[in-house]
Amino acid sequence: MNFIEELTWRGMIHTVMPGTEEELAKGMTTAYLGIDPTADSLHIGHLCGVMILRHFQNCGHKPIALVGGATGMIGDPSGKSAERNLLDEETLRHNQEAIKKQLGKFLDFESDAPNRAELVNNYDWMRNFSFLDFAREIGKHITVNYMMAKESVQKRLNGEARDGLSFTEFTYQLLQGYDFLHLYETKNCRLQLGGSDQWGNITTGTELIRRKLGGEAYGLTCPLITKADGGKFGKTESGNIWLDARYTSPYKFYQFWLNVSDSDAEKYLKIFTSLTKDEIEQLVKQHAEDPGQRPMQKRLAEEVTVMVHGRKEFEDAVEASRILFGNNTADILMRLDEKTLLDIFEGVPHFEVARKELEEGIPVLELLAAKTAVFPSKGEARKMIQGGGVSLNKNKISDPALNIDSSFLLNGKYILAQRGKKNYYLIEVSE
Repeated sequence: MNFIEELTWRGMIHTVMPGTEEELAKGMTTAYLGIDPTADSLHIGHLCGVMILRHFQNCGHKPIALVGGATGMIGDPSGKSAERNLLDEETLRHNQEAIKKQLGKFLDFESDAPNRAELVNNYDWMRNFSFLDFAREIGKHITVNYMMAKESVQKRLNGEARDGLSFTEFTYQLLQGYDFLHLYETKNCRLQLGGSDQWGNITTGTELIRRKLGGEAYGLTCPLITKADGGKFGKTESGNIWLDARYTSPYKFYQFWLNVSDSDAEKYLKIFTSLTKDEIEQLVKQHAEDPGQRPMQKRLAEEVTVMVHGRKEFEDAVEASRILFGNNTADILMRLDEKTLLDIFEGVPHFEVARKELEEGIPVLELLAAKTAVFPSKGEARKMIQGGGVSLNKNKISDPALNIDSSFLLNGKYILAQRGKKNYYLIEVSE
């Protein structure tokens, strides 16, 4: 496959340096993409860049993922209005290992193929580089005028940040430029990939290679992903959508993709899956014929969830999704882990009762109308129970004299009460 053609139809190219396609046509090319190691998990904001590396490898080229251990200790002004928190080496090493494990789901690091992926950390070549050596060997090749002209620097200097631009951040583009130079010399890396906000840093690297070595290097950026409504992609009210199940459950991850808009679904199928052009066009056609079935969103959610979490986790997420809308889902509810249970019922009214009371047993009317406010009165609760309109843990109850004890608990601490078809309440047992 032709890498540039593949990215073009997928809408994944923002800017490409002249000569890049000709360089790639010469044979297997090495390219790198930098990843911020300030957390021990990637989030879906990283996924566009990771998918570019995946396509790059699938097209027969060699991808390098660079974890910015050194630059992560400084902070990049590109697109930012404040300096980052600076990390210690132990944290960076932990984050690097976690990130490599996640990247292994997208890239081949393990085979003996000539284009197998590599992971590098710029801390390894920067830690013993003294300031004086850096100033003499690298700093002299790039003028302050050149660095000042960068858009990211201009934005910070023109008042977007309260505190202006620190010298530390100002040097960031030189450090990133040196990464490119180092990989050019040691790994024969000819191309840097990144988001469109990295263009200034990438071109500093190509300029440094040209001035110091007389070499030719190239850059390619992808657009920053946005939502159709102009909102920030990958951000929800509760924060980032992470790839690590500890931070974002597979259920919540699946739901994010399932709930994207129709206009976003087609775009995201191209960017975040490896489906072919024909497969995506077929899904778009199916969607146009019956939008209510949402075939684009369903396939998008399946492809990305399986890729990140696995087939079983995807199937469990689909099953968990049925709890809100399906009947006979008590068995599914009993199998849910606590995080998924809380994700599904995020935002429903939440009540607490003492464990001691539950161990002694609480009459159901007392639980629903006195200990909690599921019903405004015991009389109303009794009437609805007798009419078959109340469920506990998705099981209908019919006896207003039922005694509720700890045997009703989900995950040892929750009871799910349901009034009518759509009104849910989560009762938590406190110690």
